[in-house]
Amino acid sequence: MNDGPDWRPVKRVRAFEEVVAQIEEQISTGRLRAGDKLPGERALAAALGVGRPSVREAMRVLEAMGVLVANTGSGPEAGAILAGSAGPALTGVLGLHLGLANFAVDDVVEARLLIESWAVEAAARHASEADLDRLRAIVAAMDAPDVSAERFNEQDTEFHTAIAELSGNALVATFMRALRDTVRRHQQRAVAELGPDTGALRADHRAILAAIEAHDPHAAAAALAAHLRRAYPRVARIRADRSEHRDSD
Repeated sequence: MNDGPDWRPVKRVRAFEEVVAQIEEQISTGRLRAGDKLPGERALAAALGVGRPSVREAMRVLEAMGVLVANTGSGPEAGAILAGSAGPALTGVLGLHLGLANFAVDDVVEARLLIESWAVEAAARHASEADLDRLRAIVAAMDAPDVSAERFNEQDTEFHTAIAELSGNALVATFMRALRDTVRRHQQRAVAELGPDTGALRADHRAILAAIEAHDPHAAAAALAAHLRRAYPRVARIRADRSEHRDSD
């Protein structure tokens, strides 16, 4: 039986997402190629009819995803340059990033649990001493007594992205990089809800790192699941310990 159209609320697109979409279009049509330099922040904001903060946020997202390389300073060499690895295949990653921003936190966190559980197990099996040093440096930065909330969130995001990269699976790493900005926003909200004391979250990161250092995949997955449950207690679908379910199968 057809009850007619199923109308749903229109989702607003934030200005920085439109900036990213326009850069994606320039890449897909070949108007922007590897090595090309983008206009300056002021010029690009004027050309697109948006504020400079929106351009700045778009540049930050694209740089984090490896699409752009930012040359700081002033003069003719300053500005953002399209990375050599950018190309038509990269537009799919950009589209994924923009699409993920519209999913509910429950869906994002559950997907993270599924993907990161596998990734952290792989990292525990294969991490080299250099890989471990990278994770140790991130955890040390989060444990610094004078770390700001913003810096803590940045390092938290970097920690989880690094684990995905250490899994050795390029698609998993790409997915986590595309998810990075969505994860950052959710983590900022989670940290704010937990209050100023991030001691429990710091302990969680140390537990995950210790399991990876011990090359214990099951302990690493369990520590990660416990961390996500602590950070997102309102997400009912991650409350059950999936590692226990898996072991009982």
